[in-house]
Amino acid sequence: MLEKSLRRSGDSVTKRINIVLPDDTLRLLDKVAARGNRSRLISEAVRHYLSSKARRNLAARLKQGAMVNAQRDLDIAQQWFSVDEEAWPTKRSATGKT
Repeated sequence: MLEKSLRRSGDSVTKRINIVLPDDTLRLLDKVAARGNRSRLISEAVRHYLSSKARRNLAARLKQGAMVNAQRDLDIAQQWFSVDEEAWPTKRSATGKT
C-alpha cells in the first residue's frame, strides 16, 4: 500500500499524508494555490516556517551567549587596553606633533 502513495517529484520522493485544516485555512489555501498545487505550497510554507524558526533560535542563542559572556569580554578588553594603547599610537604622536 505504501508504495502506491510514493511519487517522484524531481529528485525527491514524495509521500501522501492526511492533514486536518480548519475551513478558513483551506479557503485561504484555495485562493492562492490551484488544487493541483496545494501540496507544493504547503511544502514551501513548512520549509519557510522552519527556516525562519531556526534563524530566530540561532539569534536568541547568540544573544544569550553574548549576555552570559558580556562581563568576561569586558574584563578581557580592559586587561588588554593598555597594550592596545602602546601598539596603536594616537594620531598626534604618530605625526610627531604633541
